Amino acid sequence: MTKTRVIAALIMAPAAIAAIVLLPTNWLAAAAAVIFLTGLWEWLRLAGIDGLPRTILLTLNLLLMVLLVWAAAGDAALYQLASLIGIIGWVVGLAWLRFPRAGSGQGSGGRMAKLLAGSWAIIPAWAALISLHMQGSSGPLWLLTALATVWAADSGAYFCGRALGKRKLAPTISPNKTWEGLFGGVAAGIVIALVFGQIAGIQAQHLPGLILVALFTTLVSVEGDLIESLLKRQAGAKDSGSLIPGHGGVLDRIDGVLAALPVFAIGKEIAGF
Repeated sequence: MTKTRVIAALIMAPAAIAAIVLLPTNWLAAAAAVIFLTGLWEWLRLAGIDGLPRTILLTLNLLLMVLLVWAAAGDAALYQLASLIGIIGWVVGLAWLRFPRAGSGQGSGGRMAKLLAGSWAIIPAWAALISLHMQGSSGPLWLLTALATVWAADSGAYFCGRALGKRKLAPTISPNKTWEGLFGGVAAGIVIALVFGQIAGIQAQHLPGLILVALFTTLVSVEGDLIESLLKRQAGAKDSGSLIPGHGGVLDRIDGVLAALPVFAIGKEIAGF
């Protein structure tokens, strides 16, 4: 499985990098919408929402994306506002990790909460992706920095956890995650953020800000991973899908990204790099 996972990653990563660097923002936004809505499709299935209701909800989210593009009219401010709203949602999501049995029943209240959480995760992350990419010639490089930070943190946590992991991070939610993996992932994420930050043209005085933003980005990406793990656990599923060999579904690949992109986008604005 590790071999399959690596091969799949070696195929997906160059494709994603090429899209970020070569596509105009509008085309990238369209491609990302397809990926994110596929993730939402899997999220709703895990939440117990199938058939026509799921199709209607996906259509409504697509219309919300179109409305956001129309209202923004090429201005990043509205996308950044959506990103900030997303961060608030992930702060609230910490309570779900603190009380992981919440929403585990079959009642409509739990499904409704998961439905709203899915849209709250997808739309702001997509808006943050656009807001980063549209920032001039360096925009694609900063988006690539954000994604590379999350990818590095995920890979660092995976391999460091396998090699050194002993102390469980959240045994009732994701038994395979360890504190050693978390520390290894954070370290890998910060190092890669610094490397790609140099490529994006960051100035020396902004390096401490980049380190801080990378720290919070990697940490919140772990929350995104844990939230999805909790969603799968309550649904009795091992993976969100089977579309990607060795990686599960699309949601399994973008869970950390959904949480991390709004944090990186807003952190970049606050830090001023």
